[in-house]
Amino acid sequence: MTTPSKKTPLYDWHLSNGAKTADFGGYSMPLWYSSAKNEHLSVLTRAGLFDTSHMAVVLVDGSQARNLLQECFTKDLDACIGKDQAPIRTGRCIYGAFLNHDGGVIDDAIVYQRAEDHFMVVVNAGMGKDIAVHLEAFRRGSNAQITDKTDRLGKIDIQGPLAARILTKVIADAAKVFDAMPYFSFKGSFEDTLPVSRTVQLIGGAQILLSRTGYTGEFGFELFMAANRTRQTWEAILKAGAGLGLVACGLAARDSLRGGAVLPLSHQDIGTWPFINHPWEFALPINGDNGKFTKPFVGDAALLKADPPQYTVAFAGQDLRKVSTRDPAVVLDKSGDRIGTVLTCVSDMGIDRVDGRIVSIASADKPPEYRPRGLSCGFIKINRKLDTGATVQLKDNRRTLTVTIVDDVRPDRTARCKLKEML
Repeated sequence: MTTPSKKTPLYDWHLSNGAKTADFGGYSMPLWYSSAKNEHLSVLTRAGLFDTSHMAVVLVDGSQARNLLQECFTKDLDACIGKDQAPIRTGRCIYGAFLNHDGGVIDDAIVYQRAEDHFMVVVNAGMGKDIAVHLEAFRRGSNAQITDKTDRLGKIDIQGPLAARILTKVIADAAKVFDAMPYFSFKGSFEDTLPVSRTVQLIGGAQILLSRTGYTGEFGFELFMAANRTRQTWEAILKAGAGLGLVACGLAARDSLRGGAVLPLSHQDIGTWPFINHPWEFALPINGDNGKFTKPFVGDAALLKADPPQYTVAFAGQDLRKVSTRDPAVVLDKSGDRIGTVLTCVSDMGIDRVDGRIVSIASADKPPEYRPRGLSCGFIKINRKLDTGATVQLKDNRRTLTVTIVDDVRPDRTARCKLKEML
């Protein structure tokens, strides 16, 4: 018997507004409304609104909460903020992963320090219980309190260059809220019980945690709130952004945007194999002097001795044609020998090649009347190390594509832009 999909607080809104839905992570989620292409381009040029209430939140509190996370999370909480690698502090968040003893990924996550001895862990759909159980296994009788908030919160992401301008219309005292808010920082809380330096409220009264993060590579924010405030907040933001081109977006655009931004999908681009030799090694506490780690953590030994090594790299195609990872698609070298598999293959509709280089629709130096056709992009897992610029072939049961190994895909992304510039 098939288990019915869960529904987010916005499920009825999605249906009444023509969303094409499908199961994702055990939830019935919108794939697109008008079209994935239009929604993708809206995020690059204006703004898009995403229902991400399927994501799970786990709270870790207590005087020993930090030590527990330091042991179980790949990122070094004592050396993770800014160029000087300062310790995490209240109002900042960091990306990393939870590994098993074999170095495989249980899930990737963002850890937020909400206050001293109070942390929030945001993981993928359906993974709240797994991460809570994993943390409990390493608690060893400490006073760390682990609370799985799955399905008890609402979460909305607004992404795109106009995101801040739109939110100024719905956030009370927006100028103060947006003051001194760098990338991967946050303000406020979704509950009254936690002391915070600044409460963030919507003009309608909802109390939120506002995070300057996202999963598109573009400027934007993630909003956490009580579940019963989700629809009210969603509709208020859409109304505020109506004159600025804001559109509701589904998971199809979210997937193509994150592919162009070289962001992994957990359990697809990172998984049961060792979490190393990939584009996201900034999530590991690598000591640049000796290639070892700056701290011990669960799975560290397995990463250092992974043999034979496997390599995950990003690629970009010559046009928008894709291969299917469900066939599955394989990777061939110049001799036609199989050297790996395709993990992700999407089409970023906002880019194209101009005189041999990739240009974005958001690039300041794009040609006049530039209308990108789109390029396929994604990740492959291969059994050898290949240099940037090398070419390989991706082959499924329909076609064979020649693609290029790249360090980056979509240029001129806005995620790290100064907030004042975006206002």
